[in-house]
Amino acid sequence: MIRKEGVVLKGTGGIWHVRAESGEIHEASLRGRLKQEREESKKLAVGDRVVLETDERGEQWAIAEILPRHSQLARRAPGSGQGERIVAANVDQVVVVFSAAKPEPHRRMLDRFLVIAEGNSLQSRIVINKIELVDRAETERSFADYARAGYPVHYTSVKQRIGLTELHDELAGKTSVLTGPSGVGKSSLMNSMYPGLDLRVGEISESVNKGQHTTVGALLHPLPDAGYVVDTPGLREVGMWGLASEHLDACFREFVPHISECRFGNCTHRVEPGCAVIKAVQDGSISAERYDSYLRLREEIEDTERKWAPYSAASKSQKRRNW
Repeated sequence: MIRKEGVVLKGTGGIWHVRAESGEIHEASLRGRLKQEREESKKLAVGDRVVLETDERGEQWAIAEILPRHSQLARRAPGSGQGERIVAANVDQVVVVFSAAKPEPHRRMLDRFLVIAEGNSLQSRIVINKIELVDRAETERSFADYARAGYPVHYTSVKQRIGLTELHDELAGKTSVLTGPSGVGKSSLMNSMYPGLDLRVGEISESVNKGQHTTVGALLHPLPDAGYVVDTPGLREVGMWGLASEHLDACFREFVPHISECRFGNCTHRVEPGCAVIKAVQDGSISAERYDSYLRLREEIEDTERKWAPYSAASKSQKRRNW
């Protein structure tokens, strides 16, 4: 029997494509005991490092073990249910791509992507693509809040070859999740920086100004300079998934230096006297738009917490009875 380690590139219909350390790609299925894992966090995901084994004849490969992860990117499972879906494992950074125009950038959606990255303890960087369509100086001013908060912001154009070398250098040797709404040019960016990847490119729908979905599932693409990029489906709605409302403030980087200065330890940063975050908004240290995003997201999370509170209470009661 042969055993080797590899990285999961994609999965379809129960068959996983695994790239071994030597570079060859094997198709493999999960061992029975791994299929029975019910916890989402233990299920196999793109980016997982695994141990492969062959059968006695050395013809068929199977995934015998999922190795420990050093990180993961998760979001709420689709639909109205509770729970999370692992988008990718062993991620080094999240690269959030928006377009400067066509479709127009949605700052509140950008904030949601950044909060999810922060909630997963992942570094993130922002890419504003199609910069050739707008006045660059004006666009840079509109995203200055993010640069001031400490996020690297790249301005790129595939057509004019702007910013591609700098972005390429930040992907080298890392496993990066490439995410953002549909139609912002994620695939075009990657194809331009890495000829030969041949990612499918979607066309913008002129009638609704929203991108058409072109990627159907997360795919891990090996890069020539030893890194990987996870290409994810365009997401028109990113759901929060289990981040407690009292921890949301720590997911806004510019809030962090002020939180400990609030008069109350459980400050919600809404109306409390002596709130250092509100004071920072008033003096311009924190942008009013980012603060408004925080308030809206907090209200959304609290609504979800109220919705699921009866189920959580029933679950805890059942555990006590079983004990």
